[in-house]
Amino acid sequence: MNDIRRSILWVVFGFSMVLIWDKWQIHNGKAPTFFPSAAVTAPAAQDAPPATPADASVPGSNPATTTPGAAVAPQGTPAPAPAAVRHEVTTDVLKLVFNTEGGSLIGAELLKHASTTLGTQPFALLVQNDTQTYLAQSGLIGGNFPTHKTPMTVVAGPTALTDGQNELQVRFESAEVGGVKLVKTYTLTRGRYDISVQHEVVNNSGQAVSPQLYVQLVRDGNKTSSETPFYSTFTGPAVYTGAQKYQKIEFADIDKNKATFEKSSTDGYVAMVQHYFASAWVLDSGVARDNFARRVDNNLYAVGAITTLPAIEPGQRKAVEAQLFIGPQEEKVLEVITPGLELVKDYGWLTILAKPLYWLLEKIHSFVQNWGWAIVLLVVLIKAAFYWLNASAYRSMAKMKAINPRIMEMRERLKSNPQQMQQEMMKMYREEKVNPLGGCFPILIQIPVFIALYWVLLSSVEMRNAPWMAWITDLSSPDPWFILPLVMAVTTVIQTALNPLPPDPLQAKLMWMMPLMFSVMFFFFPAGLVLYWITNNILTIAQQAFINKRMGVPLKITNPLELFKK
Repeated sequence: MNDIRRSILWVVFGFSMVLIWDKWQIHNGKAPTFFPSAAVTAPAAQDAPPATPADASVPGSNPATTTPGAAVAPQGTPAPAPAAVRHEVTTDVLKLVFNTEGGSLIGAELLKHASTTLGTQPFALLVQNDTQTYLAQSGLIGGNFPTHKTPMTVVAGPTALTDGQNELQVRFESAEVGGVKLVKTYTLTRGRYDISVQHEVVNNSGQAVSPQLYVQLVRDGNKTSSETPFYSTFTGPAVYTGAQKYQKIEFADIDKNKATFEKSSTDGYVAMVQHYFASAWVLDSGVARDNFARRVDNNLYAVGAITTLPAIEPGQRKAVEAQLFIGPQEEKVLEVITPGLELVKDYGWLTILAKPLYWLLEKIHSFVQNWGWAIVLLVVLIKAAFYWLNASAYRSMAKMKAINPRIMEMRERLKSNPQQMQQEMMKMYREEKVNPLGGCFPILIQIPVFIALYWVLLSSVEMRNAPWMAWITDLSSPDPWFILPLVMAVTTVIQTALNPLPPDPLQAKLMWMMPLMFSVMFFFFPAGLVLYWITNNILTIAQQAFINKRMGVPLKITNPLELFKK
């Protein structure tokens, strides 16, 4: 009876630790590990409304400061605003759609990334339609100045890169608002996802002005299609500064006014992050800015930065440089744009292990040119590195399995005297030089490595639409025929059968039930993750069987049906 109570307490304790860990992840701004929150499904608005500054009074602003987009109406009867016109520009990696309303970027397709497996349509990151809104905007506040709602004129020029052409510029000019004109120049470069954006402020007002430039990313709060009930990735704003590093902001925290991040800095970036892809505004290092993140409409959220320009005298102009990144979370690409941008590819608290694992995976891929076989070879290398540690654990398990019949017989004989049973059991362990926990510690040491590898495979955009062999055409999607999850379940059962059963029948049943429950979860996991786990299981079975044979322990597979008949 005591053993049953103890087993139940251990089960309760284990599930409590899982729940506490999940809440700790959420508390630290990370996505839930096991229980993702439900996606927000409120309809998105057609036009992104302006975002307001993070604080009511921005340093350097004057009492006339307005919110981004809240342009002051001119005196008299306003002339009707010209209809907004879309302007498309194409490079070798991006197809962009600009809007003459504010010169905003309202569409971005990544030409090197298909929307779906074997699809021909490129993946659309920035979009504005009936169901989705994801935009990049900028403008001036602090007075009667042009904003992202001000009509602009596009300066005609090439709309696509030609052979031998390395750069392409798109220029938007606003009409004067309060005597101030804003000129935006986007410079696109061949092979690059980062866009140079120059904001030039021309003062023709007859008096000195000190406007504030804001840059912002606006998107709806809907989760991406990669979310499942069994694993979750982060979707939402992020702020990076040199002092506080990478800070993720949950949409729910914005709604509750509980979002915490560094509001003022002189470096870093603001970003919108989702699984595999991200966008970010980067101002030059040394430029003082105020970061903000807030809800701007029913289901729209904005993250951005505001910087105050020096006083611009009448007839003078001032230019501010910025970078706008729109693309995949490829580490090599992100690292060269600005410090810390590679952190949008979030490995969590195991980054220190995950980054070298990704580096090794990428090196293996450069030789085999197949991400599926790169995963298999990486697991083989990791298992080889931990061979002697695993061997120690499996030798301990083999010894336990060898004396397990004697322990079972003793438990049955002394079940009415638990105290004597414990004494006899400890005596047997000493005589046989068996440590009941000897098989646990070596395995526990390896757990962080395999969790880190799990996040590498889950986070790497390279797995998206990457084929392995035969029916596996996308390592980032579940196996369409469920063959890999079935193989995973079989290898898990075999691995469990090779381990020594706990003496207590209830613990033995739980030992069989838990792997089977986790195997069911793998039916919904990406094929690349299942492949990695199958490889690990097969190598574990082979090593465990080899060690059992060397130690003279019969390779007897436990029949779980016998346990559940009792």
